[in-house]
Amino acid sequence: MWEQRAQQEAKRQREALLPPKRVETPTRHKGKVVQIYAAAATPAPNLARAYAQQRANAPDPTALIIIDEADRLKTASLEQVRDIFDHGGLGMVLIGMPGLEKRLSRSPQLYSRVGFVHAFRPLRVAQLRELLQAKWMPSGTALPEEGVTDEEALAAIIRVTGGNFRLLHRLLTPIARLVEMNALQTITSEVVEAARESLVIGTA
Repeated sequence: MWEQRAQQEAKRQREALLPPKRVETPTRHKGKVVQIYAAAATPAPNLARAYAQQRANAPDPTALIIIDEADRLKTASLEQVRDIFDHGGLGMVLIGMPGLEKRLSRSPQLYSRVGFVHAFRPLRVAQLRELLQAKWMPSGTALPEEGVTDEEALAAIIRVTGGNFRLLHRLLTPIARLVEMNALQTITSEVVEAARESLVIGTA
């Protein structure tokens, strides 16, 4: 009995020194194992080149490029924008502060490619009133179901924003927060004033 156990132990020790056996062969996987081995052995640069080639052959879905704060681009960057427009075969919109058109006009090659210029003016009182009465609100905010109907609140919003759409967006966000925190059903001028005090109002 003892001799049999010693032989089994010696056999296990010899097997432990042998290389591991391959249980499955590539042919039993219909070649898939071979492909996996080949992919694992492919150097990283080759994978990068293959990916770059695949990307180059795929069609680019980009049809329009919108560049905000284009007035902050330096001359070299504007020239790069022109080159992209010339060779990209796509549309391009430049958005910036007043004076952008004058700056672009200093570069005849770039300015000659401008199709049209549109200046966004502040909303008129009637437009702003119509927007608020239509219950427009910034994405992600919740105002009372009736919207802004109080005349004093409407007048306060018009006075604070001056028709500036960005400022209107910024003002309605704290208004919605105050409405939610205090479970209000109506937006009053007091709510508008409280929201205005939380803003840092600049000229942009």
